[in-house]
This record gives sequence, C-alpha cells and structure tokens, in this order.
Amino acid sequence: MTKIIDARGLSCPQPVILTKKGLDESDEVTTIVDNRTALENVKKLAKSKNCSVQVVEKEGEYHLLISKGSSEPQHTIDQGSVAVLITGSLFGNGDEELGKILMKSFLYTLTQMDNLKHLIFMNSGVLLTTEGSGVLDLLKALEESGVEILSCGTCLDFYELKDKLAVGKVTNMYTAVELIASAPKSITL
Repeated sequence: MTKIIDARGLSCPQPVILTKKGLDESDEVTTIVDNRTALENVKKLAKSKNCSVQVVEKEGEYHLLISKGSSEPQHTIDQGSVAVLITGSLFGNGDEELGKILMKSFLYTLTQMDNLKHLIFMNSGVLLTTEGSGVLDLLKALEESGVEILSCGTCLDFYELKDKLAVGKVTNMYTAVELIASAPKSITL
C-alpha cells in the first residue's frame, strides 16, 4: 500500500525527513510538495535511497511517486573519505581580506588531499561556488579530481544565486547532514 506524505507548505528539511520516515515504513510513498526546492530535495533523497521517482505536476503541486529498489544510490562513502562543511565565505573571524586569503589557501591545500570526497557549502559559503568567486578554479579542479561539490539550495535561494551556481550541484540539509555523519572524518569551518 502506498503511503501518502503531505509536505505542502513545509520548509527544508521537513519534506525530506517525512519522506524518509515514510520509506522506512513502506515500499512505496507518494510525497506531495508545493515548491521546486522541496521537489528537488525529495528527488535527491529518493535517489540516495536506491528508489525510483516519478513526478506528476497537478495545479502547481508536485506528486512524487517513490518506489524502493529501482535506482542506483546517488552517494557512496568509503572508509577513508573526508567530508568538509564550509559555512562561510571567509576562513575564520577577523579581518575580511585575511579571511579570503586563508580560505583560498585552505581550498588549495584540499586539492592536495587524496581522500577528500565531499565539499559541502552552507550559508554564505555558497558565495564561493557561484559566479564571481575568486576560488572557482580551485573548486573546479577539486570537482575534476572526483570531489563532489554541493551547495545548499535554501542558501542559494536566500542569496538569490541559484541561477549563478558555477561549480557543483545543489543539495539540501538532509543530504548534507547524512554525508557528514556517515563520513569517517569530517571538517567544519
């Protein structure tokens, strides 16, 4: 029997968490959301849980028909991997110019690591992944080396930068926390 999750009007990460709970209880879930951000976040959850997703739009609402076991998992974690969460566009507190220099140096240093798997940007950290950032070359080099670069969709929306994302993909709070919690090692700035 299909479990129905009504997540209309709820903000991130509530639609994702409710859908996850539904999938814990049932092999099929229909989640109803009323905005594109929730739509994308729930789709990402479904893919990360090895589920197939069909989306039906009805009068400005999205009905996501989710079935277990019919897709490849979106994220994998290996035992030596490191996840880095960057929550600001500057490294540390203090002088802004010094914070920019240190952030660039930190990101350069990450390009020299072999076990970095996920680089997650939240809050003003998303400014680093968008057009005009002074560190895009470093982030693109990391992405080319296999590092998954993820920027918070809510944060990009807040700063009105979703259409200016220049490297990586959009993520949500649930996926970010899941990756950080399951990584053997994590760093938070």
